[in-house]
Amino acid sequence: MATITATEAGTAPPPVRRRRSKLRLRNTLIGWSFILPNFLGFGLLTLIPIVVLFYMSFTNWNVFGTANWVGLANFERLLGDGSFRISVVNTLYYSVLHIPLTIAVSLGLALLLNNKLRGVAFFRTAAFFPYITSIVAIAVVWNLLFSPEYGPINEFLRFIGIQNPPGWLTSPEWAMPAVVIVGTWRDMGYYMILFLAGLQTVPRELHEAARVDGANVWQRFVNVTLPCLRPTMFFVTVMLTINSFKIFDLILVMTDGGPGQSTLVMSQFIYRKGFEESQFGYASAAAVALFFMCILVTIVQFLWNKKRSN
Repeated sequence: MATITATEAGTAPPPVRRRRSKLRLRNTLIGWSFILPNFLGFGLLTLIPIVVLFYMSFTNWNVFGTANWVGLANFERLLGDGSFRISVVNTLYYSVLHIPLTIAVSLGLALLLNNKLRGVAFFRTAAFFPYITSIVAIAVVWNLLFSPEYGPINEFLRFIGIQNPPGWLTSPEWAMPAVVIVGTWRDMGYYMILFLAGLQTVPRELHEAARVDGANVWQRFVNVTLPCLRPTMFFVTVMLTINSFKIFDLILVMTDGGPGQSTLVMSQFIYRKGFEESQFGYASAAAVALFFMCILVTIVQFLWNKKRSN
């Protein structure tokens, strides 16, 4: 009777199996060595603080004492807090103005700078530059531009015949539109880059075919460009919505929530309650509320995009 080797029987010899096990272990360790630093950073700087935040939202911790469990008391207090309700309304007000305006301006810039123009690289850089400029420098310059008495903006409005120009940052009615203008100017370059990347994926053959069929510029934009930009538009809308809900630094250095509470937003409300009044439990509850608002809006956007894609 012929002897049957381990290979002929369908199983590798023990030395081969050991080498394979060592190779799999080596590949696993190499893979973990790549992802472990990022995983540790995520866990220490993001995941653990989020878990602590949710726990703190159910306590009355104020840094100096122990964190006593109060259940839903902080959230019930939020519902009756007039300043919190104002901050929610102002956050929605800012987002409703900022999101469509930024999309329109950044998409328009992307369409313009997607053409082969002389010095197009310079103009792309110039449009992106405000996004990486210091927020303090931006606030100082725009506060001077919006000065009611001596600002260039109001001087120009008087020059064209408007006798009583807005008070801008000193007016409760015009302070938020002024912040929206600055926020749009600051963010348009970043989202312009995203739209430019999306425009590079639009097949030129589709535009040529539409032009041959007699479509004008607007018809090609609506029926060719926009459908091809749907994934980019969805991503931009989601990111812009989340960033608009989290607006903080620009308002802090430009208006500090004023005049009165006309530009008080949720992020600044959280900052005041936590770092100025040391009510970290209450501030954590407000942060949880902001978190769920962002999650809810994002889910609605995902469902709407899925419905349109089907």
